[in-house]
Amino acid sequence: MTARPDDDEIDDTSAPLIEHLAELRTRIIRSLIAFIIGMVICFAWWNPIFNFLTQPLCSAMAERGHSDCGLILIKLQEGFFVAVSISLLGGLVLSFPYISYQMWRFVAPGLYRSEKRAFLPFLIASPFMFFLGAAFAYYVVTPLAFDFFLGFQQPGSVLGEGGAEDAVAGIAFQGSAQEYLKLTIKFIVAFGLCFQLPVLLTLMGKAGLVSSRGLADVRKYAVVGILTLAAIVTPPDVITQVILFSVVYGLYEISIFLVRGVERRRDEQLRAEGILGEDESLDDLYAEFDEEEDQGQGKTGA
Repeated sequence: MTARPDDDEIDDTSAPLIEHLAELRTRIIRSLIAFIIGMVICFAWWNPIFNFLTQPLCSAMAERGHSDCGLILIKLQEGFFVAVSISLLGGLVLSFPYISYQMWRFVAPGLYRSEKRAFLPFLIASPFMFFLGAAFAYYVVTPLAFDFFLGFQQPGSVLGEGGAEDAVAGIAFQGSAQEYLKLTIKFIVAFGLCFQLPVLLTLMGKAGLVSSRGLADVRKYAVVGILTLAAIVTPPDVITQVILFSVVYGLYEISIFLVRGVERRRDEQLRAEGILGEDESLDDLYAEFDEEEDQGQGKTGA
């Protein structure tokens, strides 16, 4: 068997299983310590963070003529749990780069140098795309959603000279701080995860698990799946659902383009090594193999 070139050698030597488990424990403990430190920092500053998260609601209410942007506490302990929820989310955000670094340090010794160079861009792109999706949810989606929900308010009036027919029951927003926080976090996390789609599909394409041709062939099923996801993740707000569908489907099409680029570079490398002909591609060879296998099964069945 031909050995890999020096550039593809694994950096570290193999270690017993007990050493790997000890290393994993150390990485997990360090990640937990970083997460706890981030939680403590965010718990100490939860008021400014809460004010930042409520800014889209306050702006929407100000546009509708509301001078007060207060949220209420339905339960006595609700304020404490609001602070805890903010500290949990903020602690995860603050410690995520360090946690990712610890994960990388645990996995990297088992990878070849060429595999590290291939995997590292995805490790960087994943948090970037998550924060991009979270920013899109905060600055674009939540203002539209909150403005839609506030549109169901109406001013009330007391009885007039005409009697009961002139009385109008008012509908005013008196939101729970905890429920508002849950809804906002749901938007931010959902869009952050949805923006991981190009990273995930491109990584799968690099590993050979999916192909651009296969992704294009199942496009109609992807549309149904994205529509279902939009209906589940977002509240019953048509505008928000359309926005989420448009964004995720656009990311799906971008993923097809990125996977096609990965396949193009892979085929060029295989042609340079003499494995493929000038006009051949690896996907064409797979398609021919599958077709021959189907024909062989058909003859056997006959």
